[in-house]
Amino acid sequence: MARVVMENAGKIYPGGVVAASDVSLQIADGEFVVLVGPSGCGKSTTLRMVAGLETVSSGTVSIGDRVVNDVEPKDRNIAMVFQSYALYPHMSVRDNMAFGLKLRKTPEAEIDKRVGSAADILGIADLLDRKPKALSGGQRQRVALGRAIVRDPDVFLFDEPLSNLDAKMRVQMRTEISRLHHSLGATMIYVTHDQVEAMTMGERIVVMNDGRIQQVDTPMNLYTKPVNRFVAGFIGSPAMNFLDGKIVREDGLRFVADGIELSLPAAWQPKDDWLGRELTLGVRPEHLIVGDGAITATLQVIEPLGNETLLYFTLGGTPFTVRSQGNIQAKVGETIGLALPAEHLHLFDSDNGEALTPG
Repeated sequence: MARVVMENAGKIYPGGVVAASDVSLQIADGEFVVLVGPSGCGKSTTLRMVAGLETVSSGTVSIGDRVVNDVEPKDRNIAMVFQSYALYPHMSVRDNMAFGLKLRKTPEAEIDKRVGSAADILGIADLLDRKPKALSGGQRQRVALGRAIVRDPDVFLFDEPLSNLDAKMRVQMRTEISRLHHSLGATMIYVTHDQVEAMTMGERIVVMNDGRIQQVDTPMNLYTKPVNRFVAGFIGSPAMNFLDGKIVREDGLRFVADGIELSLPAAWQPKDDWLGRELTLGVRPEHLIVGDGAITATLQVIEPLGNETLLYFTLGGTPFTVRSQGNIQAKVGETIGLALPAEHLHLFDSDNGEALTPG
């Protein structure tokens, strides 16, 4: 296995279209890193630069101790698993998994050993003589994983490999890939637009937007300490609620928005230049408390989900979502009190979106 280092890597397409810009990232040997972000954010382009499927317009990409900018994909010793399984329909599972090794003139005994070992790891040993058309979607994805495993690559690259599966199978395959990582101790880079996949699979997560890295951190730090409003709004489901307003010192420290006033903790020590300027307050749906609170709002929509209930309001002209545990006995049109615990409030600069940390 090997580490992967990207230093100020970028990709510009003809016409000046910037797909990725100034991407600097260090992935340790054996680490599982997930690239996540909305469509068009540059995550797949970044992965393809590591694979060699996209040439690097600027900066460098290294695998192990070797800069691979000018190295052909076949010579980088990487294995890639795509959204499409890309299996040969006329070949058996065994032959699909062995095909790359045969092209490399690997001895038959070694091929049989590697295919058998990978099949055992993935639980598909009894499927080796079947053709792809006789497999389910999950089984086909396992075959695609097996084809990657037998190559014994330095780095595994996954480009949205679970997008074609149904919800139940995606959950199962997430577990399978995480188990595979722990079993192999392999370096893995995984691209997805699904932040649930990212949060549940990655040891570290790279959040991207507009071709740039926004934050690289552990799943929990992304959730509790987002560096900007984009990360705060992208990580978490339902998304974080935001209110635009100002901090004022009137009868204590207060946050004033359209028709709303909130008392802020006396322990907060905002910088002087924060007072009176436009800021954004953020709070996650699961941190709002239904009951007696400083805010009252009219319930517009209620979604009971059994273990939790989603409540939808409008505060200061802004949509607000509350996620509450259990079954809430409330009706649409009812006025409900909401409390915003001070320890779970976030502040962001309204101009550049950067997170602000009160003392």
